[in-house]
Amino acid sequence: MAEAKSISGKDLREMFTAATGWLEKSAADVDALNVFPVPDGDTGTNMLLTMRSSIEESYQMANNSVSGVAQAIARGALIGARGNSGVILSQIWAGLAQGLDGKDTMNGADLVECLLLASRTAYNGLSNPVEGTILTVMREAAEAAKSHAADVSNDVISVMEATVEAAKESVANTPTLLPVLKESGVVDAGGQGLYTILEGALHYLKGETEQLKLRRPWMIASSIPLTTKVPQMVGAEDEVPYGYCTNFVIKGAKLDPEKLRKRLEKKGLSVIVIGDESAVRVHIHSLDPGDIMHYVNPLGTLHQINIRNMDEQYRDFLEMQKERMPEVDTAIVAVVVGDGLSQVFTSLGTTIIVPGGQTMNPSTKDLLQAVEAVPSEKVIILPNNKNIVLTAEQVPSLTKKKIHVVPTRTIPQGVAALLAFDYEADLETNTVSMYQAHLEVKSIEVTRAVRATRLGGLDIKKNQAIGFLDGDLVAVGDKTDEVLNEVLERVEPDKAEVVTIYYGADTKSAEAEQTAASIRERYPQLQVEVVQGGQPHYNYIASVE
Repeated sequence: MAEAKSISGKDLREMFTAATGWLEKSAADVDALNVFPVPDGDTGTNMLLTMRSSIEESYQMANNSVSGVAQAIARGALIGARGNSGVILSQIWAGLAQGLDGKDTMNGADLVECLLLASRTAYNGLSNPVEGTILTVMREAAEAAKSHAADVSNDVISVMEATVEAAKESVANTPTLLPVLKESGVVDAGGQGLYTILEGALHYLKGETEQLKLRRPWMIASSIPLTTKVPQMVGAEDEVPYGYCTNFVIKGAKLDPEKLRKRLEKKGLSVIVIGDESAVRVHIHSLDPGDIMHYVNPLGTLHQINIRNMDEQYRDFLEMQKERMPEVDTAIVAVVVGDGLSQVFTSLGTTIIVPGGQTMNPSTKDLLQAVEAVPSEKVIILPNNKNIVLTAEQVPSLTKKKIHVVPTRTIPQGVAALLAFDYEADLETNTVSMYQAHLEVKSIEVTRAVRATRLGGLDIKKNQAIGFLDGDLVAVGDKTDEVLNEVLERVEPDKAEVVTIYYGADTKSAEAEQTAASIRERYPQLQVEVVQGGQPHYNYIASVE
């Protein structure tokens, strides 16, 4: 920018747009900065989708003052927030908007005040803020901006340069504040994402358009081999309402389905390619279906083309559920992924299911739409995932309905809470009962490591089975059933009564039954139940009561 003293609302919008594009280039790399070597690293994805929601909202704002644009950005971030990182990011932008309230333009002094308010708002939004995270990066960046501003004359770019440099140093320092980061060999993913956003904004302010187009964001060195792939679309599975579901048939000669599948995997997710040399059917989720069509058009003739906005599909899904909803005094909204698990929650009285879970966190908007769809003014939300609790807690402020959130962090906790629900009790009584019940169950999760690492004193190789007990990594081994048994031993099974095993999409029924049989043989007093959960990524989810 030629003007360094102040920026307009239009500049602010374009600055955030550039920052979002910059983050998109490294979203997959930020996802990889996951403490646990599990297939649910989604911080970069969640921050990217939250930023996109902010930008979409800002372009609908007729008021082009920095105050109006900032308020739209904050509103878009709140409604589009996904995961803990997305919620914290929305709180940061809420503080920014507060600092710009009533202003037509923003100078360096305004920017400093905004950054300080953004940091305080983010800290105040959490009941237990942790240092060594995105919160620390925001605070230290804001403090550096304040110190620098004393030596300059309201220069926006100069203040922003000091902010970005301090954020960079703060990200690098996060492993010294959180031992688990140091042991895992990673920096804080949320902090890295925030730094990337701030860096992208600075590139825009300095007019460095070539940098934004041709270069990639700087990433802290870590023990994780970061991907070099620029994601065209990230953070979605079949159940996630985002982007466009694109289906078509290619007819031609000498088609290569396998080669086509590998190329399309770089352009989207949920890719299915089946067929032969003469005809191939394709299914793909992408943010840009036009790019898909442009790529496949030279390969042959296209037939049966169907492109559908997945936001619309999600609304249709809600409407379909709404038709089957019973009239209830208190409705229950639960976040669940997997056909089997969805059936379990529905059979236990869940009014409406919001598809989501590991690697597919629903947004605030998704939860709000479900809440508004249920035929009741009183609603209990069960997040059933540690990374969705904060998102769920944003919903009550956005609706006139009376909403309570029972902070279930696992599927077994959600089931336990549902079992405590009493149709004859009022909202407050049920909330208390369900809250107490969700604390009384032990949750076991078994998956495969996506990378090698050392964590919690355990040396883990890529693809080994790893087991979690109430979110803590406690076991590693070559076989999923052996790891499940090892974790089970830690919960004093001799004192337990019931173990329910939900087996995932990648686990065969016979294998799950054999695993259950070995547990019954070892602990004959236990009642062991096996349920087809159908959840992705996790071979087993088990509850111990």
